[in-house]
Amino acid sequence: MRLFHFSEDPGIKTFVPRHVATRVERGPDREWLNGPLVWAIDEIIQPLYFFPRDCPRIVMWPKAETTQADMDLWWAGRDCRMVAHIESDWLSRLHSAVLHRYELPVDSFESLGDAGMWVSRDPVTPIAVERMVDLPAALKAEGVDLRVLNRLTSLREAWDSSLHVSGVRLRNAQDWDQPLRWP
Repeated sequence: MRLFHFSEDPGIKTFVPRHVATRVERGPDREWLNGPLVWAIDEIIQPLYFFPRDCPRIVMWPKAETTQADMDLWWAGRDCRMVAHIESDWLSRLHSAVLHRYELPVDSFESLGDAGMWVSRDPVTPIAVERMVDLPAALKAEGVDLRVLNRLTSLREAWDSSLHVSGVRLRNAQDWDQPLRWP
């Protein structure tokens, strides 16, 4: 297994645990997830972060229990492993963004059991860093179909489907007033 952290900063020597920027209601047994942590994503789900940091996006993929009706509605016959949605105002920034993919040692991380997310309560020194350009091509290479919408608000009902749906930086989406939800 490999774990990554994505940043626009090319010179991070050590990731220091910090609080989340926007608190999320996670339930009393998971409130600690709003505390100081280093966050990482596993190799399988890493395309969630092939975007400029503040870019609002919604990424979906089928689960074992995903129904054919939801595939027909949300997938529309496409041949891909994930579908990523962004707003049209972010497309030029997606094309020009440069990211740095930091590979992190796995020893201090614990799985959250959700969408490939892992956290460490300890500082973490990266073991490698890779510069990423042409993010749309990187998404395509990972089997992600990129869809550009005027607004992400048309996807609010996706959370009620049998697909896995992840929303990232939705506070930056136009007209998004829905609170963040934790599974």
